[in-house]
Amino acid sequence: MFKTYKRLLGFVSPMSRYAVPYFFYALFYALFNTCTYAMILPIMNTLFDVKNAYVFEPVFSMPPLSEISLTNISPMLNYVYTNTFGTEFLMSNMLILLAVVTLIMNLMSNLFRYLSAMTVERMRVCSLQRMRNDLFNKVMEMNPGYFSEQRKGDLMSRITQDVMVVQYSITNTLQVIFRDPLLIIGYVVYMLMVSWQLSLFAILFLPVVAVLIGSIVKRLRHPALKGQERMGDMVSILDESLSGIKVIKSYNATNYIRRKFMEFNAQFSRLMLSMAKRQQLASPMSEALGLTAVSVLIVFGGSLVMSGSLTAGGFVGFIAVFSQITRPVRSFIDQFANVNQGIAAGERIFEVLDSQPEIQDKPDAKVLDGLHDKIEFRDVHFSYDSTKEVINGISFDIKRGQTVALVGPSGGGKSTLSELIPRFYDPTSGDILIDGVSIKEYTQDSLRAHMSIVAQDTILFNDSIENNIAMGRQGATHEEIMQAARVANAHDFIMECPAGYETNIGDRGAKLSGGQRQRLSIARAVLKNPEILILDEATSALDTESEKLVQEALNSLLEGRTSIVIAHRLSTIHNADKIIVIDKGKIAEQGTHAELMARNGIYAKLIEMQSFD
Repeated sequence: MFKTYKRLLGFVSPMSRYAVPYFFYALFYALFNTCTYAMILPIMNTLFDVKNAYVFEPVFSMPPLSEISLTNISPMLNYVYTNTFGTEFLMSNMLILLAVVTLIMNLMSNLFRYLSAMTVERMRVCSLQRMRNDLFNKVMEMNPGYFSEQRKGDLMSRITQDVMVVQYSITNTLQVIFRDPLLIIGYVVYMLMVSWQLSLFAILFLPVVAVLIGSIVKRLRHPALKGQERMGDMVSILDESLSGIKVIKSYNATNYIRRKFMEFNAQFSRLMLSMAKRQQLASPMSEALGLTAVSVLIVFGGSLVMSGSLTAGGFVGFIAVFSQITRPVRSFIDQFANVNQGIAAGERIFEVLDSQPEIQDKPDAKVLDGLHDKIEFRDVHFSYDSTKEVINGISFDIKRGQTVALVGPSGGGKSTLSELIPRFYDPTSGDILIDGVSIKEYTQDSLRAHMSIVAQDTILFNDSIENNIAMGRQGATHEEIMQAARVANAHDFIMECPAGYETNIGDRGAKLSGGQRQRLSIARAVLKNPEILILDEATSALDTESEKLVQEALNSLLEGRTSIVIAHRLSTIHNADKIIVIDKGKIAEQGTHAELMARNGIYAKLIEMQSFD
């Protein structure tokens, strides 16, 4: 628990940048706040002391500090009064002076309170920004395999909801360390100076309040962790529901999804209510105990006043300050409840931050400067979960400038093979080499810099058409983007959009048809102008007319490039230099179109089936 909290404080760096000014602001706030209540004593003595215990004596020079205290500020008041009103004493003049001094004390108290609050606010914003940046950067560092094991909604909840909970745990630290303790010390010092007998009772009573409320706070941590997990479940369901709304509607599954969301929402609400019951119980408990103590103080203090051991003004001032001391005590204890919630959320955040990518660059990794000879698969095996091999001992090579097509029944491992080349995953055994060097020897960035991938599932972003295409090469000119769109047969439909290339395409390109989305994805690959091109069912979402036009563009693009083409529509790969038939993770056949047709094996049967269709 302490280790997690210490790590959370690491997001506030350097801590001294905020802690040092906050300490002085909190110190002056506590001082002036205590002095404000200390003014009750001279006001009460001036108004109600019928024996004229408050004696005005003209003071023309600044009294020594040794003569001034929180309970005896008469020398200072007399000095100020003398220099303001002269030597003639009038009660109304003294009340004006006391009111002005009280007002100044209060203004100064609130000024330093504001400054301390703004210091905390700056710390909160900076730590929140840093935390979100670190989380997002870590998520972006992870390999694609990580996201197949994690729910996207849960990750979103950690970056948003959990961070919001943690921030208050961090920012409340200064309040717990400085502000509340300094206020408590100021109030206790004042009470001791007024009456040590009454103070002794109060000091013995406050720990009882702390122990009772602390027992409630300890029970908050477990429900807080469960609450954050349920929030992650809800965000996950919400994300899936919004992404798959068409499927939900088409299968009339709205009620099923609604019940699922309501079930998690009910669990989350019950946990939050359970936490609220315990957390909110602390305040009325401390208030009730405070009123009980005040009642006892009235009886005990009243006897001291009647015996002459305490003045009426001192007694009223003591009660006023004691009624205020429960506020910082309650606040001090409440912050521990927030800290417990923050630690629970912090543990979930550190689960992400402590995750390490399975695929990492070697310390001495090289920069790939291009493909000069060939890409070679050498006895490659791969499994997603170490139980069933998806790729089982595949070996082949792709010479520079060749187009190699991977075909075969669905689930045979074709797409997995293509994902091993840019190192989205690493083989469990065997190796993939470029120009005789394992791709593990190259940096991932330099490896992927020479590749473009057009996948079956088109990924576009909620941005303009131009920015989606420009992701292929940052800094490309508008003319270059337009040229890439023309090659991909996308320019004409783009110009028909309301704002042309500046048209926003909606979440995941929802405003476009499947064929239009695929052509933008191809344009993005064209703009990058890669040496190695991976096409995974690149034309699968196109109608017959668009497919023909795009295929012509792709044929032009493929010239002189090293290409891996995965296709179910076998009519698109007749001209491939090599066709490899993948079945059940192994190479069943390989050769040119003519060679495979002559063999009359799996490939020939696939061609026959598609011709029949």
